[in-house]
Amino acid sequence: MTTRFSQSEDYRRDELIRIIEQSVEKLTLPELEALYYDMTTKSYIND
Repeated sequence: MTTRFSQSEDYRRDELIRIIEQSVEKLTLPELEALYYDMTTKSYIND
């Protein structure tokens, strides 16, 4: 049963990544910069 749950989580994760990637591709440069700033201040991105 754990394997089935894990596969479901993996599918949902892949689906969310795909949706986020499609949305990010549509952002303007200022929007991308704002997103980058927000993500770095929250430590989601560590350069």
